[in-house]
Amino acid sequence: MMVGTFAILLILWLGYEFMTGNKAISCQQATLLVNREDGVFLDIRDRGDFRNGHIAGAVNISMASLKDRVGELEKYKAKPIIVVCKMGNTASAAVSELQKAGFEKSCVMRGGMSNWQNDNLPVVTK
Repeated sequence: MMVGTFAILLILWLGYEFMTGNKAISCQQATLLVNREDGVFLDIRDRGDFRNGHIAGAVNISMASLKDRVGELEKYKAKPIIVVCKMGNTASAAVSELQKAGFEKSCVMRGGMSNWQNDNLPVVTK
């Protein structure tokens, strides 16, 4: 019964990912995009969480204000935008918004800041 429940949840999750078309990448893949293709980290957490620790050079626009502030990202339109949230769950919605606005190279960093910190990658505080 537990295996059946797990299988159903896995199928639903995969279906959701397929339907949204949002590409999820690892922390290492995100770092390569930034280093090799001048990608940009977009941190969609609120200002307080951002100040407590974020990826160096990340742009902070909270999910709540993304629709109103998407114009601020216009200079990054041709670059990969790696969306980062706390655990990787909210980022898919942000990527959908970005893609609607023409940011075709946007993707989700799998696991968000939680995964970044678990991988012992550098964090900046402000």
